[in-house]
Amino acid sequence: MFTNALQELHALLPKHLIDTCVEIAAPKGTCLFTSGEKPTHMFFIVTGEVVLERPGLQGAPVILQRTRRGFMSEASLKSPSYHCHGQVVADSKIVRVPIRALREALDTDTAFSGRWITMLNKEVRRLRLQCERLSLTKVQARLLHLLETEGESGAYPIGAGIKSMAGELGVTHEALYRCIYAMEKDGALTRGDGFLRLSPRV
Repeated sequence: MFTNALQELHALLPKHLIDTCVEIAAPKGTCLFTSGEKPTHMFFIVTGEVVLERPGLQGAPVILQRTRRGFMSEASLKSPSYHCHGQVVADSKIVRVPIRALREALDTDTAFSGRWITMLNKEVRRLRLQCERLSLTKVQARLLHLLETEGESGAYPIGAGIKSMAGELGVTHEALYRCIYAMEKDGALTRGDGFLRLSPRV
């Protein structure tokens, strides 16, 4: 159902840059990098889930970005140090892209630079959708918005679980569980094999 993320990466990067990349398996709990560390790689999430987080004043981490697919920590491309931690929250497959080689390719390959800008524009649109979603007041409205705008054919991967999805939607996991249960009971939603699926309207 979902387009292969590696195919997207190969379509984006020049072949000589692809040859320098390394695919790794990162189990849940892996720390990809820490705040203050000098960036050496850009990370492309193939499957799983990774968050950017900082320690909060109340002790709990504050999540700045959540990525299930695609590049994360794009700001580190031109930064002397990471400004947060990269934490794997679900078993993941990740491609490490050397930052120095990526910078050189962007500086010398105009076609690649254009594709990179297009990719960043898509991320901006995704973030705008997220802002619109968080402006909705009801849990069900936020969930429907997520499934309809970021799912494919009404299906959306659960990733690290319902609790993680609740954080992305800005609601408590208890409220999201109740919402999903009610929608399942009404026949509007099905859950299974790692996905939530909207039922077609009759």
